[in-house]
Parts: sequence; C-alpha cells; structure tokens
Amino acid sequence: MKILLLGANGQLGRSFVGDGRLARLGSLVTACRDGQRFDGTSVETADLAAPDTLVDVLDRIRPDIVVNTAAYTAVDRAEQEEELATLVNADAVGVLGRWAKRHGALIVHFSTDYVFGGSSSVPYRTTDATGPLGAYGRSKLAGERALASSEADHLVLRTAWVYSEHGHNFLRTMLRLGSERDTLSVVSDQHGAPTSTDVIVEGTLAVLGTWLAADDAGRSSMRGIHHLVAGGTTTWHGFAEAIFAAARERGLLMCTPEVRAIDTTQFPTPAKRPAWSVLDTSELTRRFGYRPPAWQDALATVMDRLAAR
Repeated sequence: MKILLLGANGQLGRSFVGDGRLARLGSLVTACRDGQRFDGTSVETADLAAPDTLVDVLDRIRPDIVVNTAAYTAVDRAEQEEELATLVNADAVGVLGRWAKRHGALIVHFSTDYVFGGSSSVPYRTTDATGPLGAYGRSKLAGERALASSEADHLVLRTAWVYSEHGHNFLRTMLRLGSERDTLSVVSDQHGAPTSTDVIVEGTLAVLGTWLAADDAGRSSMRGIHHLVAGGTTTWHGFAEAIFAAARERGLLMCTPEVRAIDTTQFPTPAKRPAWSVLDTSELTRRFGYRPPAWQDALATVMDRLAAR
C-alpha cells in the first residue's frame, strides 16, 4: 500500500512525518509545494495552488491513500484572497477526489470549525447546519462539498484551534509575546478546544486503522465528515493563561505576563471568527474507538517537549 502525504512542511504535515506511524502503514511518499522538506530531504513537489498539475503527480505516484494536510490557512488574508483560498482549499481538493474516484483511492482531508457560524451553545455535530462567516470558512466548506461530489472514498476530519511546537500558531505566538511584554490582551468570548497536532495525528491513525480493517460495507458507512478535537472547552484567554502557567512551571519563561480578558469587539480582525467553535466528538469515539484527551493534557505533552529541547 502506498500513502501520499501532501503538505509535509505544514505544522500538521510535520507532525505526521515526525510521528512515524503513518509510514508504518505502507510505503509513505511525502510532498510539499517546493519539493524541499523541513528536514532538508528532497521530496515530491505538489502545489495545491496549481490544481491542474496535481493529476500528473498522482498518476506518477499512484497512491492508495492520500492524506491531505496542505491548505490555505491565512484566515484574515483570505478576505482579500478568496479566489486563491478557494483554489487551494476547494478546487485542488476536487481534483484529488476525482482522481481518487477513478483509481479507487481514499482521500483523508482536514477541515475546520470555521464552516460553522458560531451561534450555537452546544457542541456542533457533523450533521448540524453550516454557515461560515468568512472567506476561509467558505473555501473549506467548498472543499468538503467537492470531495462529496467526487463520490470518492473520503474521510473529512474537522478540527479547530490547531497548534504544535512548530509552525505559526497561537501557542508559539503567546510564548514569543510572553517573553517580550508585561501585559497581553486576549479575547475571552470565543469558545473552543485547543487541539494539538498530536491529537489530530493520533485520531487520524485510529480512523485509518478502523478503515483498513473494515469490509466494503463498513467503509461505506464511515465515508464523510467526522469531528476531531481535544476534549473540553476554553477561551483564547483561558488557553493563553494555561500556556503561561505551563511555561513558567517548566522554566520556559522566568516571568509571565498579565493576561487581560477582552471581548471580540476590542480586537477587530478582517475576518469574523465564530464565537462558538466547540465540536462534538462522540461519534468519532463510538465509531473509531478514539477518545481525544483533554486539551489541558495535550498541552502538557507539547510543553514537555519544548522544555526538553
């Protein structure tokens, strides 16, 4: 079995490479936009901003499974670059799906809480109505629909508030700002579950393991959208306070800033964020046997790694 990992230089792609278990499922081929992986390895070139080039790549590699971690994720910039965001997050995904349908391959794709409008007060289920507030969410929802329309075997894993010890994310931004400032203001009226890439990798492997062990009928019932986030909920303010407490405990910061709670109106951004990004993962646990850890436990694991460097 051959597996193609797209987006190997992103924070999620790097985590799949570093974890190593995806490679044990079969022959793993990694790809990124410029063909040069983060560790200096020359790999396949696959640019989702150029969807017309993807078929040649797929035809040459002939993967049985495509794990697509590549995405346009610049939420605010997408308001001015919606065409590019849609090209990467939807048009290219449709190309992957149509190729997979023709060749009997599986697409594993990652989507986002931003497909929802954020007006709920209970965790969103996979069947709840979508209603993205901005260009990024619209582009990711269009990608979900493109995969469904392709009729390929596909598993869409929606996640949220993703972070790791590498890449551009809230955790790394807070650690940098915490070393530079005495006070920080962080929004406290947006709710979600900070989700480390460890959780996403672990959950994806559980999903793939169940898929590979199933018969055709079982696989048919698994196709579609699933939610994969860490357990529990907090706010960005609560997440920031937890980051600084963990950093102080591990000696990553000698002094930690005061974290002031503000509401969203005091921190305007080009893209409107959902106020409620909590996703229901009960179906994931029931179907695939994976119960995501509490977000606090997942954060501790990442901080332990940072402290051990």
